Amino acid sequence: MAQILNDTIDFAEYMEDTDAEHRIRSTAAYVDDVIKHFHSPDEEKGAFLPWKKTHHEIRFRPGEVTLWNGYNGSGKSLVIGQISLGFLDQGQKVCTASMEMKPHVTLARMCRQKCGHESPTVESIRNFHTDTDKKFWLYDQQGTVKPKKMLAVIRYCADRLKIDHIVIDSLMKCGMGEDDYNAHKAFIDQLTAAARDWNIHIHLVTHARKGANEHEMPGKMDVKGSGAITDQVDNVITVWRNKKKERAIQEGTTYDIKAPDSVLICDKQRNGDWEGKIGLYFDPRGTKYNEWVHA
Repeated sequence: MAQILNDTIDFAEYMEDTDAEHRIRSTAAYVDDVIKHFHSPDEEKGAFLPWKKTHHEIRFRPGEVTLWNGYNGSGKSLVIGQISLGFLDQGQKVCTASMEMKPHVTLARMCRQKCGHESPTVESIRNFHTDTDKKFWLYDQQGTVKPKKMLAVIRYCADRLKIDHIVIDSLMKCGMGEDDYNAHKAFIDQLTAAARDWNIHIHLVTHARKGANEHEMPGKMDVKGSGAITDQVDNVITVWRNKKKERAIQEGTTYDIKAPDSVLICDKQRNGDWEGKIGLYFDPRGTKYNEWVHA
C-alpha cells in the first residue's frame, strides 16, 4: 500500500535547522566525488523525464531545486505525477506533498497514468500499489503548511526514508502571503539549502501571473511573486496547455494540426546547457502525455 506521512509523526527533531552539522565534514566524505571529478567528468547524473527525446537535454540532479510553473488548469499536477512515475521506474524514491489534493485522488490519477486506461481493474490497482510500496510516499496534509513544518518534512524524508525527490504542490500553500516577497525569498533560500545539505531534488509548483489570455506561453518572468524566486532555484520549467486547440476541436473549427496539445518550456537549467521547448500529445484515456512527433 502507499505510504502516508501525517502529523502523527514526531517531526520535532527536524524542525530546527541543522546546517552546521551537515556542512562540516572530513575529507574522507568527498573521496568518491573527487575520483569522479577526474575519472568520470562526463558522467550524466540525475533522473530523466519519461520522454526519450529529453534524456540528453535535461536531468534532475541531487542537490537541486526545480520550479514547475504554469497557469491554473495547465496540467502541472498531471505532468508531475507522470514524471514521478518515471522517477520510480529509474529506482528513485519520491514523496509528494500535495496540499490541494487528497492522497487517494493523487494515487488514482497516477494509477490511471500507469495503467493507461480510464478505469483500471481492481487487480491493476492492487498491482500499482504493490509496485509503488516503499518507493512512493505522500504527505497527508490539506490546506496550509507553515514553512518550518514543510522543511521538517523534507529533512525527515531525506534522513529517515532516503527519499530522492520531494514534490511540494504548491508554494501558495506554504503559509506565506501572496505579496510577502521577503518570506518567499527566505523560504526558497531554505529549500535550496535543504536540497544541497541532504542531497535530494526538490520540485516546487508555482503559479503564473494572469496575462491578457492563456493562449500565450508564459516564461520564467511570469512566475507569480518575487523575481528572486527564479533567481535562487536551479531549474525553471513552465507547463503550458494549448486551450485554443482544445476549443477548436470541441467547436469543430480549423486548427494547426502540427501544434502540440501541451508544451514544457525549460527557461533555466543552471547545471546543464539546454533550454528549449518540448511538445507533448495528451492521451485522455490514460490522462498521460506522450511525445509530440511534430514538435
